[in-house]
Amino acid sequence: MLSYRDFINAFRDLDLGSHSQVIVHASFTALGEVAGGAETVVGSLLSTCGTVIMPTFTYRTMITPPVGPPDNAIEYGSADEENLMAEFYHHDMPADPAMGIVAETLRQYPEAIRSVHPILSFTGVNAQEALQMQTFEEPLAPIGWLAEYDGDVLLLGVDHTVNTSLNYAERQAGRKQFLRWALTPRGVVACPVYPGCADGFQLIVPRLDGVTRRVMLGQSMVEAIPLRDLIHIAVSWMHEDPRALLCDRPGCERCAAIRASVRVP
Repeated sequence: MLSYRDFINAFRDLDLGSHSQVIVHASFTALGEVAGGAETVVGSLLSTCGTVIMPTFTYRTMITPPVGPPDNAIEYGSADEENLMAEFYHHDMPADPAMGIVAETLRQYPEAIRSVHPILSFTGVNAQEALQMQTFEEPLAPIGWLAEYDGDVLLLGVDHTVNTSLNYAERQAGRKQFLRWALTPRGVVACPVYPGCADGFQLIVPRLDGVTRRVMLGQSMVEAIPLRDLIHIAVSWMHEDPRALLCDRPGCERCAAIRASVRVP
């Protein structure tokens, strides 16, 4: 069973400390048994790092309209039943289960603050300046703030298919983005610059070997990658190959739309 001290030691082995500003993606179940539960994970992160941010996205606010712009990787008018089940966004809405219990535990932390995007919110501690960078036009801007201030992405028992910082890199590379809609108390609002599919992101692993710091924690690998390096490597690769990081899953509308939008020499 992993203890609080085990997490502290692992983070220190990754050269994380009070100077560190991190965006964290975590799978609690992948870590195995943890004494004290997800609170231990969050507590050790906050005791180690100066700033901690996690995605607390809320996909159940999303609405599919009957019509909309073309080439948007969505089948308009196809989600009437899902639309009926959509929920109005509110600031205290729990994070989507796909975000994991660690992200939801951070969201509930007394000193945590949350950005206001109705689909793509982030929650953080000591992160007010970063979270204030988010706008509807730049929903992943907190990641850019972290990169500017030498932040890291920290992967706890997960791989790059949940690494939202690679979605940010796609935006920086000029890759096609999408338009989605969310249900809010002031009506349905358009949410531009919605990111693409992440299923192909694990392909970047070999290119990050020189900058990734790794330790084993229980039965899982923990990785820390400098955001500046991650973004630079990913953007350079996409400029070299406009189809880099796209998945090959049949029926992936977003990757198909991106492929259709680029010309390969």
